[in-house]
Amino acid sequence: MKAIVSEKTNIRVQFFECDPMAVCWHGHYVKYFEMARCNLLKKIGYDYPDMKESGYAWPVIDLQIRYIQALRYDQKISIEAGITDYENYLKIVYEIRDVETGDKLTKGSTKQVAVTGDTFEMQLISPKIVSEKLAKYL
Repeated sequence: MKAIVSEKTNIRVQFFECDPMAVCWHGHYVKYFEMARCNLLKKIGYDYPDMKESGYAWPVIDLQIRYIQALRYDQKISIEAGITDYENYLKIVYEIRDVETGDKLTKGSTKQVAVTGDTFEMQLISPKIVSEKLAKYL
């Protein structure tokens, strides 16, 4: 993964996330992306409470997922999230891999755009605080 900064999150696929054939329901992948994204944002010091405090909300405006192999009950997976663009929106790419084999299981991306916290006016350029938070990784 080529990213400005990235962070890995390891989890096990839980029983309640699977169908009767022990295959993880496809909707949970979005949750896994969110878990990894939160850890990445914490790493750079701009987690959701920090975003709110800076006067912005960052809704997801685009989500892409490519399912390569099914996730299975009790499988230990690593979700890597990495920031690849931040000038006009925050683009984060994701890879889910099997911890034991290293096989790539899923890949995807999200785009988030800054909106003002009070009027929800979309910003065409990311607020300065984002480049400040990422400066040590550039």
